[in-house]
This record gives sequence, structure tokens and C-alpha cells, in this order.
Amino acid sequence: MCSKRVVIIGSGLGGLSCGVVLAKNGYQVTVLEQGTQLGGCLQCFMRRGAKFETGMHFIGSAAQGQTLDRLMRYLEIRDEITLSQLDPNGYDIIALEGERFPFANGRDAFIDRLAQFFPQQRDNLARYFSLVEEVANASSLHSLKSAESDAVLNTEYQLRPIDEVIDEIITDPLLARVLVGNLPLYAAEKHKTPFSTHAFIMDFYNQSAYRITGGSDNAAFALKRVIERYGGQVLTGHKVTRIVCDDTHATAVEVNGERLIDADYVISDAHPMRTLELIDSKLIRPAFRQRINGMAQTVGGFSVYLEFKPGTVPYMNSNYYGYNYGTPWDCEKYDELTWPKGFLYMHFCDMPQQQFAHTGVILSYMQMSDVERWAGTTVGRRGDDYEAFKRQKAEVLLDSLEKHFPGLRDSVKHYYTSTPLTYRDYTGTQDGSMYGVAKDVELGAVARVPHRTRIPNVLQTGQNINSHGMLGVLVGTIVTCSEFLTASRIYNQIVEASQ
Repeated sequence: MCSKRVVIIGSGLGGLSCGVVLAKNGYQVTVLEQGTQLGGCLQCFMRRGAKFETGMHFIGSAAQGQTLDRLMRYLEIRDEITLSQLDPNGYDIIALEGERFPFANGRDAFIDRLAQFFPQQRDNLARYFSLVEEVANASSLHSLKSAESDAVLNTEYQLRPIDEVIDEIITDPLLARVLVGNLPLYAAEKHKTPFSTHAFIMDFYNQSAYRITGGSDNAAFALKRVIERYGGQVLTGHKVTRIVCDDTHATAVEVNGERLIDADYVISDAHPMRTLELIDSKLIRPAFRQRINGMAQTVGGFSVYLEFKPGTVPYMNSNYYGYNYGTPWDCEKYDELTWPKGFLYMHFCDMPQQQFAHTGVILSYMQMSDVERWAGTTVGRRGDDYEAFKRQKAEVLLDSLEKHFPGLRDSVKHYYTSTPLTYRDYTGTQDGSMYGVAKDVELGAVARVPHRTRIPNVLQTGQNINSHGMLGVLVGTIVTCSEFLTASRIYNQIVEASQ
């Protein structure tokens, strides 16, 4: 048994998965969660007996032997959760200009389905898909190889924006827009977001796509059980108020402003700006603070959580992306008259072979500036004007959905809402950002958050370190835990877990 004590701040997927990897390897792990519920973006919530998903709505590459399946087996949670596969013939539906375009699982099916709408683009679709696969496979982390196979290719497409690359390959402007139809999954911005981000997402879900039956909080609870099985602990209601440092390193964390917990290592799963707020040390240089605090964040989101009248809405085994202005691009740039420019609509999977939807969600972009006037308030105490604002926005978003699904409004029994403020308060992300720090080809490495800090035994993990989403966060976990175990050791363990 290793005598080294690791304190992990935050119980999101990054914190819990780091906890599992290190506890399995003999470290004394303590995960501290400030809220009453663990899980970060894996959280679900209940209203009037109905359950709703908040963040991890669906996952990819989870079929046997695929990347996420192997990682879940390594984390010892694969047999603890039940997955429900989305429609392989159209796991994503992109609604543009009055037509619905399906994304099908697998290279050939993906190309064939879209070529039915764009027969002249079949060869270009094949070229596009080959590039997606090449870029995804060039990353050792995303393909779970112990060495990068093509560092030059990997770097090139981290520095080229999505729209530039796609426009070079695809000569039909509508198809070029269809191929970025799922960009709400990563809040891409035109001319800014790297093609590599798009390639990782497309490859991840194209291999296979699933919902976690009963909600993604089941994954959080399963990770907690694994940590405890290896002698670690996960404590809720423990808000870290300070990372205590001497002249050379961190020595402890302060909890709830009073109690100290000694630590040989500290890993923060909090947003990097929140992490720096916990540290008062000359080891963190002002220039580093300024860089982190000056980073752009992805846009926030507005959600309407729907509870349906029993037996009225057939379960939709796809994710539906609706656009009102003919393009997925620039939906974050709106005014009072044009919002929402687009939305993502999904159902919650309560059980295998589900026939009717019990709950669902509509997601659309919302800037923090829209709710800035209530920034100093807390959940449940923002006032009547805030509630009126949310109702007005919810009705507009429901009107938008109704145009795509006529009659759906009549099936809604109750609805609930959340804004960037809600997300900020429950996850600690800056400005209620959906996916944390924004990638920007113009800034390159300056827009990336390092997993190391200037304090040698304080590390970071979570969606800001590598990428968001289940695979992105777990890749970040490998990077962070490699500081303790080496990457080759972790890769070997992953291989052994899959045998």
C-alpha cells in the first residue's frame, strides 16, 4: 500500500476517474465535493418523480472493444451501468432547410446515408471521413496507443479551423453545413475551433452512440463505489476553501474554512480559474494567473427540461439538431429577435427498449450577459423577474421546437429551466460556460490549460485539461495520472483490463 495521500478537489468525471486510477494503484485517495450531490456534469435531478439529465446526455465508442468500452472496463464500471444504443442508422439528425439529414454509425453507412441526399459528393464524403479517421488516430491518447503515430498531422489540424478544412473538401455548401450540424456538442465557433476537435467528436460518436440507461449519475455512483472498494473515500458537503502551501509545495487543503486535510498531492477537478482562487502562493506567477484568467470560455446554455404526459410522445432514439436560419454556425451570435438560432433536443432513457419518452430536454445557447443582472444571486433566490425571464425564454424555445414537431406542446405535462447561472452554481465553471475553456486556432497552445501547475505537487484534471465529454475528460485523466504512474503503465493496465 502506497503511503502517499492524494486529495482530489471536485467529484466530476475527471476527479472521480483520477481517484479510481490512483486508488487502484495504491494511493490513499480522498475526493472532496462541495455540493450535496457528486458527479459534476454527470449529475441528474428529480422533479415530481421525473428524472432529468443535466450534462452527459449520451456517449460514444462504447461497443465492445472500442475506446470508451476499454476505458470503462479499466475503471471497473462497465458492468455497473446499462447502455441503450441510439439508432445506428441515424444517431444524430440534422434539420436544415426543411430536410432531416441522418448521421449513421460506421464509415460506409455514414457516407451512404448522406450520399443519398448529395450523390455528387460521395467521393468528397469519403475524403472527409478518411481525414476524420486519420486525425483521430494520429492522437495516441484518443486511440489508446502508447505512442503518437503522426505528430505532424495532429499538430496541423489543431491549428486549422473546422470550416476552412471542410470547405476545402466539400464543394456543396449545404453538405458542408450538415457536417457541422452537431457542433452544439462542443460549441464550435467559425474560424476558431480546430478541426482536430471536430474530428475527435465525429470519430467518437460515429463508432457507436449510446445513452446511459437511468441517467449518467449511475456512472458517478459506480466510480465512487470503485474508489471505496480500493480504500479511498468520496465526501460530499466538503468545500475546499484553500490549498495550503509552504515555500516549495502544497501541504494540505482547507475544508469549509476550518478543517485541514494533509496531502502529499492535490488534484483539482475544478475550473482552472477556481483552482487559482484557492492558491495564495508566490509559486504561482502573476503572468500565469493573468493567462488563465484571460482565457475565453465557450458559450453558456439555456435548457428546458420536459416532462411528457404518459404514453403521448414516442421515444426518440436519436439526437435532434434543429436550425432556424439555415446554418449551425454563429448560433451564439443572436439578439432578442433571432434567439434561438438553433437547438438540440433529446429524450431521457429510463429503461431498455423504451417505447414512450417520460422526460426530455431542449438545449440552446445563451450568453452569460443575458443573465448578468442576477449574477450575485443564488439558486432559488433570484427573484420574480428572473423567473419571468426564464418562462419567456422557455416559451420561445418551445415555439421553436413545435415548428419541428407539431403538436408536441400538447404532450408537455411540466417543464423546468436552467440558465448559465444555474450551470455556474452547480459546476463552478466560469460564466456558466457549457464546455469550459474555448479552443482557438489563432491562439494555439496559449488557449490550452496545462495539467501541471507551478506548484510541483498540484495538478489539474477535467474538461479544461484536454477536452470535454466523456472521452475527452478520461483522456485528461490519463495525462494527469501519468505524472504518478507513467503513461506506458496506464496503457498496459488498460490492455490487461480488456483481456
